[in-house]
Amino acid sequence: MKLKSAVFLVLVAVACLSLSSWVLAVEPPRNETLIADILTGKVGNPGNFNFWATWVGNDKGLQQLVIDPLWMADYVTGEIINVLAAENPIYNDDFTTLTVKLREGVYWNDGVEFTADDVVYTVTLSMATPGLGYHTQFNQNIAEVVKVDPYTVVFELKEPNSRFHYQFLDRWGACRILPKHIFETAEDPLSFQFNPPIGTGPYKLVEYDLGGYWFLYELREDWDRTVTGMVYGKPAPKYVKFIHYGDASKKAMAQISHELDMADLTPESLQVVLSRNEYARGFYEDFPWAELLHPAVTGAAFNTLVEPFDNPEVRWALNLALDAKGLALTAYDGAVAFSPAYIPALLPYYEYYYEELQPYLEDYTIEVDGELYQPYNSNLPFEMAEEARRKGYTVPDTEKEIRIMFGYGWWKHSPEIAEKLLIKNGFSRGRDGKWLLPDGTPWKIEIVCLTTSTNPSFKWAFSIANQWSEFGIDCEAVPNEQVEHLTDMGDYQVVGGQPAAEPFGAGIDLYRGINVFKSAFFKPLGEERVGHQSRWIDEEIDGYIAQMELTDYNDPKNIELGIEVIKRLIDGQPGVSLASFPGFMGLDTYYWTNYPSGENPYAVPWYHWPNLKFVLPFLEPTGRE
Repeated sequence: MKLKSAVFLVLVAVACLSLSSWVLAVEPPRNETLIADILTGKVGNPGNFNFWATWVGNDKGLQQLVIDPLWMADYVTGEIINVLAAENPIYNDDFTTLTVKLREGVYWNDGVEFTADDVVYTVTLSMATPGLGYHTQFNQNIAEVVKVDPYTVVFELKEPNSRFHYQFLDRWGACRILPKHIFETAEDPLSFQFNPPIGTGPYKLVEYDLGGYWFLYELREDWDRTVTGMVYGKPAPKYVKFIHYGDASKKAMAQISHELDMADLTPESLQVVLSRNEYARGFYEDFPWAELLHPAVTGAAFNTLVEPFDNPEVRWALNLALDAKGLALTAYDGAVAFSPAYIPALLPYYEYYYEELQPYLEDYTIEVDGELYQPYNSNLPFEMAEEARRKGYTVPDTEKEIRIMFGYGWWKHSPEIAEKLLIKNGFSRGRDGKWLLPDGTPWKIEIVCLTTSTNPSFKWAFSIANQWSEFGIDCEAVPNEQVEHLTDMGDYQVVGGQPAAEPFGAGIDLYRGINVFKSAFFKPLGEERVGHQSRWIDEEIDGYIAQMELTDYNDPKNIELGIEVIKRLIDGQPGVSLASFPGFMGLDTYYWTNYPSGENPYAVPWYHWPNLKFVLPFLEPTGRE
C-alpha cells in the first residue's frame, strides 16, 4: 500500500508539472466533452490536416470525427459498413467494372453537398499527382473513372480485380474522399495544409494547440446531414477533445482526476488507475484487462534492403535469439495472443488459418550446419497460462480457451541456433563477446519506434532491443516523432510496430494484409514506399495474389491462397511477427458510460480508429458535474 501511495504522489507531481503550461482558449463544459488520448503521440505538424499527402497525426481526430470513407470495416461485428457509399460494391461478372452508388443528402461541414464529383476528383487528382496517396495503386488499376449521375460513379479497370474497392474500405487507412471544391483551389495538393479540415463527418475543428498536444472538435449543428446521424443517430458528446498528456504515468494521472475518458495505458499504469479511480475499468473488468484479439499483428519489421537484414538467415537468427515469453511478460505482463504467421490472432483467423497452419508449424524445419531444426513451440500458450496463475490471475482451464487467450505458439528461444546461423554467414564475436559484422566492425542495430510509450511500436522496440543486447548485439531503441516518414522513405534498419499489413478482420479474406508484398509495389530506398515498410517482396507471392484478384473476396478458395502466402512469409521472416495488438485501454465512466467492452462488444472499441464516430451516439452521459 505504501508503494502504491508513493507511485501515486509521483504521478501527481509529474502530471502537475507537465500540464501547468497547457491552457485551452476554449474550455467547453467537462460533462459535455469526451476526452481521448492521441494514441500515436504528440503531432509533429499540427496545422496540417492533408492526410492524402503525408502523415499528419491522422488520429488527432481527423479520421475519427471529420473525414469519411466510402466503406468501413468493423472487426468486432464482422460488418462492412456502407458510409458514403449507399450500398455494397457492384462488380460486373469479370471484375473489370466497379459501380459505386453514393448516399444522397450528405453535406460537407461548410454546407456544400457531397456528390460523385468529389469521388471522381479525389481519384483523378491522386492519379495525376505523384506523391499523393494511392497514386501508384490507382494508376496500376484504373483505366477510367466517370460520373454517371450525381450519386453514381463507375470505375473501368485495366485488369480484373475483385478487390479494387478495398482501396476505399477503411480499416485504419483507406483512400478517404476529399472535398473537390476545397482542393481545386489549392496551388499544390502536396503542400496544401487543408486547414481547417472540411469533412462529411459529424464534428468540425474548433481549435488546436500549435505545439501538437491537443485538438478540440464540436458537434455540427447539421449532424443529421452526416452519415453518422443518418445511420446511428445524434452523437452524445457535444465536444470531443484529443489530447497527448505524455507517457503512461501522465495519462494515468489524468484519468485518475477524470480529465481523460479513454486512454491507451501500460499494464502497470492501468493497475494504478484501477486502484485510484473507482469509476475506471479496462476493456475487461478482470485479467487480461486488455483487448488481445485485435486485427493488427505487432512486433517489428526489418528493412530488407539494408545489410545485413537483406539476408533471410540473419532475420531468422534475430527471431530465434528472442525469448517470446520474456518479451510478453516484460512488455505486457504476459497478456498477449501470439501471432507468428504474420496475421493477427482473431477468432475467425484461428479457425480458418492457425488451426490449419498448426501441423505445418510444428513440422517446420530450418537447416543449420547440415542438420534440421524444428523451431516452433506450440506449448507456449500453456507456459503463459501457468505464469498467469503463478501471478494470481484467473485463466481458463481448457486447451481451446487457453489458445484463444494466448494464441497458438511462437518460435523457441534458440540462441545457440541463432549463433550458428550468424557464424555461417560470416559474423563473429569479439573478445568482449559482442557480435561483429562479416567485415569485422561492431554490429549496431537501431530500432526506431513511435514516441508513445504505450504503443506496441514502443513497447516491443525496447523489449526486443534489450534481448538482442543480451545476445551480444549493440542494440538501441530510438523513439522518433518522424518514424512514419523514416519508414516511408526506407531510412531505418528495424522499426518497432507491424511486421505485416493489417487485414480487415472481418470475414476470411487476408488480401489487404498481404497484397502489400506484391512486386509491383516495390520501391528502392529513398523513394516513398507503396507496399510494406520492410520492402520485402517474393515473386512467388505475386501469383497467389493475382489468383485472389480473380476470385470473389468471399470465396473459400482465398483461405488456401492465403495460407500459401503465409508460408512464404514464414520462410522469409521480413520481421518479428510477435502478437496481436495488446490493447490496455483505460476507460473512465465518471462522465460517460456504455463504451464498447469485452462484456459489451457492440463495435470497435478504440478511440483512435475511424469507427469512433459510430460509437459516439451510443455513449451515455452520467450527468455528473
